[in-house]
Amino acid sequence: MKHVSILIPRGRISVVNIEGTYQILSEVNGLLVEMNRDPLFKVQLVGLPKQMSKTRGLFTVNPDLSIHNVFQTDLIIIPAVHGDQKHVLAQNEAFIPWIIRQYEKGAEVASFCIGSFFLAATGLLEDKPCTTHWKFFHEFRNMYPEANLVDDKIMTEQDGIYTSGGAYSYLNLLLYLIEKHAGREMAVFISKAFMIDIDRSSQSPFIIFQGQKAHEDEEIKKAQEFIEQNFQEKISIESLASRFAMGRRNLERRFKKATSNTVTEYIQRVKVEAAKMSLESSRENVNEVMYKVGYTDNKAFRAVFRRITGLSPLQYRNKYNREMAAVSLN
Repeated sequence: MKHVSILIPRGRISVVNIEGTYQILSEVNGLLVEMNRDPLFKVQLVGLPKQMSKTRGLFTVNPDLSIHNVFQTDLIIIPAVHGDQKHVLAQNEAFIPWIIRQYEKGAEVASFCIGSFFLAATGLLEDKPCTTHWKFFHEFRNMYPEANLVDDKIMTEQDGIYTSGGAYSYLNLLLYLIEKHAGREMAVFISKAFMIDIDRSSQSPFIIFQGQKAHEDEEIKKAQEFIEQNFQEKISIESLASRFAMGRRNLERRFKKATSNTVTEYIQRVKVEAAKMSLESSRENVNEVMYKVGYTDNKAFRAVFRRITGLSPLQYRNKYNREMAAVSLN
């Protein structure tokens, strides 16, 4: 039987991550018993000594055990903890040596959503692929540049270290872990029972590009604002450098450092975000939207759109347009 330790950190934890994991793994055990097989998971809530965690004042979660009573475990689950991540780490740093010690003894470690910040603090994500909620990509890169953040993935795995993207994508990582330990048939059954899309692999369609302005380079912020206000036009790197009295190489270097995007990538993402909004809310067809955001080459527009969102413009429109959604319900 595999021992699963769901961590109960101090702070505003995701009760959904905790309860959902407990419920789904318990359902796996129940199904195995119905099949005259032994349960697979022993699931326990593990916290710090004398701890009681709350979230938003509505829920109380009491750990079953302290980390000092868990000498060996097989899988550690780190839920999302909301708020200032440096403060979260300061509140829960006593977990870190225990997590490292358990990993060195053979335990796997999985983080859900922004639980990746806490996982990264252990050093176990150094040079490993990882993901987190798309809203926190820039903050994560600033805090943990040694980790290999993969923007578009729903989940990542390497050397027994797992991460999942934002919010409810933890369900996809759970299915992956169930498939790994209980088999594909069980994972498919659980996906149907809980109505989870088992093969969803990208969070790209869900990303809302908000611009990366959490930096101190005021000239680059002005360049970003100019791009956002004039995305319908053809903006070259040379014209942007001239407008802000910078050399091209200096602009590109500072832009990449500040935003984690090249100038070209930023322009493309601003255009695609505008196109997404039109495809979601208007009756314009794909070509009309393409021209509206400043593209004239249909092939180039579709290629850039698919690379950023994971969908073609038509697929995106059919999936998210209000009128198209209403038609599919009738």
